[in-house]
Amino acid sequence: MLRDMQSTAVVGDFREYHINLYGFGARKVLVTDEEVPYPDGKLIVSRTDTRGIITHCNQSFVEMSGHTREALIGTEHSILRHPDMPGVAFKSLWDDVEAGKIWHGYVKNLRGDGKFYWVYATVIPNVRDGKVVGYTSVRRKPSRTKIRESIALYKQLKAQEGSQWDGPEV
Repeated sequence: MLRDMQSTAVVGDFREYHINLYGFGARKVLVTDEEVPYPDGKLIVSRTDTRGIITHCNQSFVEMSGHTREALIGTEHSILRHPDMPGVAFKSLWDDVEAGKIWHGYVKNLRGDGKFYWVYATVIPNVRDGKVVGYTSVRRKPSRTKIRESIALYKQLKAQEGSQWDGPEV
């Protein structure tokens, strides 16, 4: 079970949300409007088990997430779930990878300090002896054009879900 975010981890003004994480219940998150730019030339890599529990992460993942490696390993990958992300985006991801397909998409991630960052993610099922045993995710720097397109799409999808987009326009 993911812990609620604490105000002591966030610097400056923030908004509080309660988001429902499929299979894990509700979590309180604290969100600022500050974006952390994705660093040039870096790849963020993580592996999870079939339930989305982080089993490995590289140093770039640790640095961008705003969490310690110890806090990440053994924790649900949804620790990065930003409330501006529509649920249908993650349904698409899970539908694809559980069917053994590779998924690609643009994701707005929430850091441990309430800031956010955008990624272009590729999630690959790890198959052993014909069975999916986990997933590897590799994230790259997205273009600003694709981020703007994603904001427009996600704003529309959030409205269809009956919730508001509350993120900044880019």
